[in-house]
Amino acid sequence: MRHGIVSRLRCRAARQINRESAVFLSMIAGLGSVAVLVHDAKKSAEWYRDKLGFEIVGIEGHAVFVKPKGLGTPLVHLCARCEAWGDDRPGGRTGIWLSCGKVSVRRDSRTSKVVPASNPRDVEETYRELKKKGVEFSEELTTTSWGMYAVLRDPDGNEFEIS
Repeated sequence: MRHGIVSRLRCRAARQINRESAVFLSMIAGLGSVAVLVHDAKKSAEWYRDKLGFEIVGIEGHAVFVKPKGLGTPLVHLCARCEAWGDDRPGGRTGIWLSCGKVSVRRDSRTSKVVPASNPRDVEETYRELKKKGVEFSEELTTTSWGMYAVLRDPDGNEFEIS
């Protein structure tokens, strides 16, 4: 009899944990913003607007928020020097991927791994347009077994992949 009570209590506890986990997972509704360290947020915001076609959403103290036109989020938080930086500084790979149009899941023909990427024609067109606007690339347009990509660099040395 005692074993039956313990089993029912364990099952009840497991159901409660599952309900709480489900509630927690549904609380994450998307990505709000990504911080990118820059030397001068206002000057950087102008570059993102003029070169990448982003829109300036707001200015708050040391930060300027920009985003690709037509998208709600995520915002790019251009963060000028503040205490939160610690020893960090602008420049280098951000790990941020900028899509060029509709994203689809593509299969890498070499490794068979699945990779989210934009249509290669859209990537090539975006790359050529950005080059015309004077955007610097640390890695030029490259064809891979899953599509195309390039890595652009902002005036502070922050690098973003387009693919």
